[in-house]
Amino acid sequence: MDGMRLVDRLKGLRTPRFGEAHREGASTLEVSGLSVRYGARYALQDVSFDLGKGERVAVVGPNGAGKSTLFRVIAGVEQPSSGAVKVYGNQPGQHVCIAYLPQRSQVDWHFPVNVTEAVMMGRVGRIGYLHNPSTEDWRHVRQCLAVVGMSNLADRQIGELSGGQQQRMFIARALAQEADLMLMDEPLTGLDTPAQEEIFSILDELRQQQVTVLVATHDLNQAAERFDKIMLLNTRLLGFGSAEEIYTRDRLLQAYGGHLRLVETEDGVLVLSDICCDEDGN
Repeated sequence: MDGMRLVDRLKGLRTPRFGEAHREGASTLEVSGLSVRYGARYALQDVSFDLGKGERVAVVGPNGAGKSTLFRVIAGVEQPSSGAVKVYGNQPGQHVCIAYLPQRSQVDWHFPVNVTEAVMMGRVGRIGYLHNPSTEDWRHVRQCLAVVGMSNLADRQIGELSGGQQQRMFIARALAQEADLMLMDEPLTGLDTPAQEEIFSILDELRQQQVTVLVATHDLNQAAERFDKIMLLNTRLLGFGSAEEIYTRDRLLQAYGGHLRLVETEDGVLVLSDICCDEDGN
């Protein structure tokens, strides 16, 4: 995709906010003392952090660490047992600007909708459930599909898409939603290198548009190379900062135990994982 054309198109998708629950000067995302408990087991315990506009953060940790739970709470899909989540100073449910892209294994790909219809679902929060899309809404959706290079697949049934195409469709839906905060749960798992590069190309332009992005991933080295900050999670927040700050032997062993091999190199610690990166854990 042409980089300049992508920038111009993304600018055209950002419209002024009217009636949004955005408090002036508030952090894009503020999580304070967040805990989620299922019976006697904690999925998350006392997690606190905050993010500003345009930050791109990799959320890493072993299966069952609470990554998916964290995303669901931020999106307002799940309620915390204690603590608080604020998006621009207010509760997640007061916003239509939060885009949650679940793991592909959690989506019913047999659902009878095509790509255009799936992307239009991103407009529902702005249109309202009882209103039909306008001509402008359909134009906006077509523009979103063009941004992610899927105009030629607009009429394709969603179950017929490749993994990379499915992720680009999700991003188009987030663009249609005009999201300021995007939560992507394992979007790169199972994608080949060209498909991953297409996703990162779009994320690079979203950062220029001040869209804040959290991405759950199992690839620790890619997280270090392609993200501004790293959040190391295993029920508790074990570290949040640059790769140099977070990828210490003690922190990684605390998170992963014996499932990682750490190799000292001139450029720092090389992380080799023997963890099976399935899409069923947290």
